[in-house]
Amino acid sequence: MKTGVYPGTFDPITLGHMDIIRRGAHLVDRLVIGVTTNPSKSPMFTLDERMEMVRREVAHLGDGKIKVVSFDSLLMDFAEREGASMIVRGLRAVADFEYEYQMAGMNQQLNDRIETVFLMADVSLQPIASRLVKEIALYGGDIRKFVSPAVAEDVGRRVEMLGRKGS
Repeated sequence: MKTGVYPGTFDPITLGHMDIIRRGAHLVDRLVIGVTTNPSKSPMFTLDERMEMVRREVAHLGDGKIKVVSFDSLLMDFAEREGASMIVRGLRAVADFEYEYQMAGMNQQLNDRIETVFLMADVSLQPIASRLVKEIALYGGDIRKFVSPAVAEDVGRRVEMLGRKGS
């Protein structure tokens, strides 16, 4: 059974993430979505909230071949624990490639039995980034082009709690 891991913070999960999940699931028998923390990011949602959000969004995909779990370790250690032979990463632009290329090289040094596979984001979804979705929402902009209706509601409720900027 070929297992792939798609890691990310998913804060929040976007239509771009969903595109990579759908396409990545076709490459493997089992796709593990690893929801993680990133010390360099300030999340809008807690880990548990992000886990629930991702589970809800992927529930209709993959006929049980998609699993959502959290991790707080080196990606390659997590992938090894999950029995993965592949890391799935989405690319939006050249800047993404430079960072991901470096990470793939480091990960290969840590564990050369696990390949990194890059999927180009759909052209219509390439500009979408969770960071920008949050910023747009915090300034009162419409994010419905970038996330599902349910995620837009989640973000809207969180912005109400945090208070909109520029008001």
